[in-house]
Amino acid sequence: MDVLDEAAQKSKDDADVRVGRRVRALRLERHLSLAELAARAGVSIGALSQIERGMSSLRVKVIWPLAAALDIEPSALIADGNDAVSDLYCVRASSRRAIPVKSEGIAKALLSPPGATLTGMLVTVEAGGGTAEAYAHAGHEFGCVLAGEVELVVDSTKYVLKTGDSFAFKSTLLHAFRNPGVEQCQILWVNTTKPSEVRDGA
Repeated sequence: MDVLDEAAQKSKDDADVRVGRRVRALRLERHLSLAELAARAGVSIGALSQIERGMSSLRVKVIWPLAAALDIEPSALIADGNDAVSDLYCVRASSRRAIPVKSEGIAKALLSPPGATLTGMLVTVEAGGGTAEAYAHAGHEFGCVLAGEVELVVDSTKYVLKTGDSFAFKSTLLHAFRNPGVEQCQILWVNTTKPSEVRDGA
């Protein structure tokens, strides 16, 4: 194999790995097991596993049923690596997903990719906004105030945190937060609990 052939093969292998990672990321986003997605797409578990690991190319006859099983356009599976699409390890700023919240004046955007052990969020709290009530759940959390100020209550202790301040505590402690200022507050918030597992007031 000459240099050009080797380069072409490497490019193909890299593309297979990117596509495989994308398929796995999309599967994890939808909380599907390997067996469930394989059944939906009409392919064997072994074939799907090889695609996800980048050991097999995504053939044309598989693209359509796999895309249908994932409820996406076929082009999303084979888009160029620079496009803002799902990835197993990275989340593009333009493709962050919103996390539903109950409280007024709070917005949460998911920063961590699917399958990540830690859940990273960008929490935006409008002036006067805050949690409806104190809540607790399993896990641990850490946060850093990126802009504005936030009043954080943990286990009945109140803290007023400003830009650059940070915090960490066990999620099993009752906690609540609100923005007492006149400007929007943004917090980088990391949690060991998955968004779908948290039942809270925010």
